Amino acid sequence: MNASRWNVFETLIRVLTESMFKRLRKWVVTRFFGHSRQRARLVSKDGRCNIEFGNVEAQSRFIFFVDIWTTVLDLKWRYKMTIFITAFLGSWFFFGLLWYVVAYIHKDLPEFHPSANHTPCVENINGLTAAFLFSLETQVTIGYGFRCVTEQCATAIFLLIFQSILGVMINSFMCGAILAKISRPKKRAKTITFSKNAVISKRGGKLCLLIRVANLRKSLLIGSHIYGKLLKTTVTPEGETIILDQININFVVDAGNENLFFISPLTIYHVIDHNSPFFHMAAETLIQQDFELVVFLDGTVESTSATCQVRTSYVPEEVLWGYRFAPIVSKTKEGKYRVDFHNFSKTVEVATPHCAMCLYNEKDARARMKRGYDNPNFILSEVNETDDTKM
Repeated sequence: MNASRWNVFETLIRVLTESMFKRLRKWVVTRFFGHSRQRARLVSKDGRCNIEFGNVEAQSRFIFFVDIWTTVLDLKWRYKMTIFITAFLGSWFFFGLLWYVVAYIHKDLPEFHPSANHTPCVENINGLTAAFLFSLETQVTIGYGFRCVTEQCATAIFLLIFQSILGVMINSFMCGAILAKISRPKKRAKTITFSKNAVISKRGGKLCLLIRVANLRKSLLIGSHIYGKLLKTTVTPEGETIILDQININFVVDAGNENLFFISPLTIYHVIDHNSPFFHMAAETLIQQDFELVVFLDGTVESTSATCQVRTSYVPEEVLWGYRFAPIVSKTKEGKYRVDFHNFSKTVEVATPHCAMCLYNEKDARARMKRGYDNPNFILSEVNETDDTKM
């Protein structure tokens, strides 16, 4: 009895040791060698494009300043706020200098010792600081009432009108740029998430590549459309090497690929048939392939009517052959549908053919077994029967 217990204990220790060793080896490989094995990808998992433009001519760079509105919108927040603060402080200080020049030319400053009956262009401007404060009050229409323009100088009146108009233009542009930056549909795309991995398994009797996508908001995307591009390096029959050659990948759900009812997570799939670029791949050779699958989801935001696009990508290491996604939608006792995002990217191993060609060959073989075949060389010959009992 003690010997059997010792054997069970020894087996348990061996299993735990092997499991810990495998986990440690996996951690070491991922920690120290994982970065060197990472493939270059055009689109990151969060949708950012990994591309840079070199040797752009100076004339082409000037085009960005012609389209200044789009350029400002595409700037990062730190640069946008720098421009925002600089535009206001710069305009206030610039017009403060102009107001100081007007007071200096008209000899309104105290160092000129104006007479008692002298009427200045602007009341109570005694220096550069006072001119800056008057410029600030004018442009933002504060109007404290201590400093004001008199009818003595036409130059001061013209400068007041010009600064007021320019101030309105700066306010409109900068406030509009910040509002447009905040309300861009690009932020709405952050609440659309894709599964970490894509899986390949049978669905409806066909071998399919499946991806799960979810909308984290209760507001819908109107007119949603989903599609994909397979990026790979190809060589043409003429010997030309095309880097990032794009191949269309059709993704569908059971109701099609347009006008998706995006109220709950959807599992989209691509049928691997004879026209699919995945048809000649197998479970053993998938990891050796060099491709990037980019998935796009276009739709209109329900609350703002703005069009947004969500994208992500998958490399061969992120495509799992022989797996399917775990269920995540259930129905509670109260009659509500519940989505468990803990299982959103969780996969379950299932029996799957190791290649699409094998699946279709198996189907053809079964179909041929059910069909009959005519033998063109078969000839039916008639035989005359004789009555041997006749005497």
